[in-house]
Amino acid sequence: MIIDSQNASWTLVGGSVYRNGVAEGNTYNVSLILWYGGTIYHEGTGGQFYGWNGSGWQSCNDPRLGGTSADGTMIPPASYLIDKVGTIWTVVNGVVYRDRSAVGTMSNAALLLWYGGKFWAQSTGGQFYVCADADEWLPCNDPRIVTAAPAGSFHGINGHYDYLYSTSQLVSIMQALGCSTYRLSCTDYAPQLAAVVALAQAFQPAGLTLFVLIDVGIYDGNGNLFTSESAAYTRGFNCAVTVATALQPHGVTLYECGNELTRANGIILDSTNAGTSVVDFNNANWPLMRGAMRGMIDGVKSVQADAKCGVNFCVADTGASDALWDGKQPDGTSGHSTVRWDLTTWHNYEVYGDIFDIGSDGSGPGFDLPTYCKARYGVPFVISEWNTGPEKTEAYRANYITSRLLTYYQARKTKNIQSAMYYELDSGDATYGLMINGTALALPYNAFASFVAGHPDS
Repeated sequence: MIIDSQNASWTLVGGSVYRNGVAEGNTYNVSLILWYGGTIYHEGTGGQFYGWNGSGWQSCNDPRLGGTSADGTMIPPASYLIDKVGTIWTVVNGVVYRDRSAVGTMSNAALLLWYGGKFWAQSTGGQFYVCADADEWLPCNDPRIVTAAPAGSFHGINGHYDYLYSTSQLVSIMQALGCSTYRLSCTDYAPQLAAVVALAQAFQPAGLTLFVLIDVGIYDGNGNLFTSESAAYTRGFNCAVTVATALQPHGVTLYECGNELTRANGIILDSTNAGTSVVDFNNANWPLMRGAMRGMIDGVKSVQADAKCGVNFCVADTGASDALWDGKQPDGTSGHSTVRWDLTTWHNYEVYGDIFDIGSDGSGPGFDLPTYCKARYGVPFVISEWNTGPEKTEAYRANYITSRLLTYYQARKTKNIQSAMYYELDSGDATYGLMINGTALALPYNAFASFVAGHPDS
């Protein structure tokens, strides 16, 4: 008999649970009742636990196992791991189990690691794998490896080619802010390219870095979808060749190939999805995006073999990044052309969530996105746009700048974060920018400049 804190007596009779002599709920095949932490529990002969909530039984884990495992806990030496939703993970004869059901096709796990909100397995041969979309184990590096990105371009900001500022004014503004890196979009449209070339000419002697977004998408000049992957590739390639040829003489070496393409109309099926599953994306149009990305990368590399090319993602679009990296379609077919980049670039607006604890489809528990990308792709991570929402006050924005920059800055030496580029310098109003027509918005401007001054990129 168990007496609870309200002096009620709990007994187990014939496999059923009784409270004060009356059967409590529809229980049967009960093998154990337990009073723990102020709650009564019972366990069925199948091993499932249930906790009494005052009016009924709710399924749960054995409360003696504890809550979510501490980050970095491993099997062995632990005998089990618990994730953020309370499921129990074990390893038996090399097979990984989640609540007694095998997870994917992993069959030779020598180690199971809970780290950064994900499960990672190391095979008996030493290769690491991460449990990703649809319980697929994808090859990766050990996520615990500390990786410092190259210094010199961490403090960045976004701008536009058609600002009214002169090139010398922009150089002065960048120097006053302490920024090293300036991101802006460019195509082979002659007036736009000429403006970007002029800026590159001014930046090079000033020791500033231009991060150029080559802005080719999945639509042609008439607003129609490209007719094939080959057509998208050709457009991306030709545009990138023109841009890189013009900018190479002026020291530009960093390019981003496409802007938010995984979130384009015609690619994302439902913009409210987090993007952690490849089925979130349009299978028919996927080759157009892949072709445009491949074309831009190949075009830049044909001119500058040593240039660094990034591909841009949003929200938690690891379903897209993994499929592109591995040459897969949203329908699950494989063997397609792979997209391989030198920089993983991501947009992280406040509405998307904390990039170090980003949510998944169905608002599932968060995971550490830079750690995931560091382990999966093995290249530096660039946050090429970040900000809060346009409706926020200047005071809120200033506080957000300080707090968010600090989290990015603290991770640059461990999670391979090369740059964090604020969006943007001047939005023409108080929605995003630090300035309006050359006049600083005092609170956000000072917050940004003060942080940069106090946190050297070394």
